[in-house]
Amino acid sequence: MAGNLKAELPPTLQPGEPAPDFTLPAIHKDGILSLAQYRGQSPVLLAMFRGLYCPFCRRGIAQLGMTAEKLKGRGVETLAVVATEVERARLYFRYRPSRLSMAADPQMSMLRAFRVPKPEITPEMMEAIQTLPVNPTGELSEPKTIHEVANQLNARDGFEHTPTDNEDAERQFPQLVGQFLLDRTGIIRWVNIEGAEGLTGLGKFPTDEEFLAAAARVS
Repeated sequence: MAGNLKAELPPTLQPGEPAPDFTLPAIHKDGILSLAQYRGQSPVLLAMFRGLYCPFCRRGIAQLGMTAEKLKGRGVETLAVVATEVERARLYFRYRPSRLSMAADPQMSMLRAFRVPKPEITPEMMEAIQTLPVNPTGELSEPKTIHEVANQLNARDGFEHTPTDNEDAERQFPQLVGQFLLDRTGIIRWVNIEGAEGLTGLGKFPTDEEFLAAAARVS
């Protein structure tokens, strides 16, 4: 992982493959969300996130809330999948509302089904994480280690971890996240995986332009 992260990871589901079916509890409303609700109706962008303890994921969710309106104008629906308990997610978004359709996936079943990598923890990986300077969101004045960046962003947000957040963080490390664009038949047409270019890509989230360019392939 310290070098070419992409080369060291197992293969993720790729464009041209069918998306696995799923049924998950909705966060933004009562009820459930499933792939069947989208199949035959519209293309859908599935954006998978770690638990809310992750400041990069919280920022990605906030950005995606605005991007989703633009995607909808292209005929593409958006679903964010957050790897935490539904009660925790509903509490968080009660105070930080989002216009996104969201589902809770505390067992990370979607990340597993789409084969989003969770790299093996090695001494080399830990050394790299503890030493490599990064600034994935561009908010800091200078690059720092990924943990230092996360701590500073949490402090800026005034984010206080709950026991659920702590459990999620311990259980999920070092889970990567990804985004999958499906056509209306449920076939994957575009994939983005965090850290595909190496450790410097950890915490980065695609831009509006990248999402809209992907949407042009299915709309």
